[in-house]
Amino acid sequence: MSASLLKDILEFNQKFVEDREYEKYETTKFPKKRMVILTCMDTRLLELLPKAMNVSNGDVKLVKNAGALVSHPFGSIMRSILIAVYELQAEEVMVIAHYDCGMSGLKAEPVIESMKERGITQETIDTLIYSGIDIKQWLHGFDNVSESVEHSVGIIKNHPLMPEGVPVHGLVIDPKTGKLDLVVDGSLA
Repeated sequence: MSASLLKDILEFNQKFVEDREYEKYETTKFPKKRMVILTCMDTRLLELLPKAMNVSNGDVKLVKNAGALVSHPFGSIMRSILIAVYELQAEEVMVIAHYDCGMSGLKAEPVIESMKERGITQETIDTLIYSGIDIKQWLHGFDNVSESVEHSVGIIKNHPLMPEGVPVHGLVIDPKTGKLDLVVDGSLA
């Protein structure tokens, strides 16, 4: 973030607070629709996804990452979902990926090359590899968005700490139209 962008944000924020604009967003920490959604961090979904689902501020817990992926059963994404279920009254989970995702077909090699161009040394990468980290697998995206959603739904649904009876749904959204395609109906499982 450039200094001018940061300055612009802070100036806007000061006026936002002074004008009490926050009042129209006041809600509790508990989701009114009792749901937690894992979705992609794609910029096209910031406003489109909530509008396409008829959710507003305070309705759901929203967790975002690259690709709407649960890549590790004991990582921060899964922890966030479990906290939403156990502590924040979420009763359902949705995994919502999207078509035309940057993680689709992502290969590790170009990312590693970009890292090197920005100053990460081969020695650093080798250290990670020698420490047991499969950096190529860690940086790999997915080949099929529906299969990726099914995989994440499976990790969540079958997690040893997920209580029985919590529906875990899987969907794919079109980032142009907002149309949702059902991949997994968790209420049938």
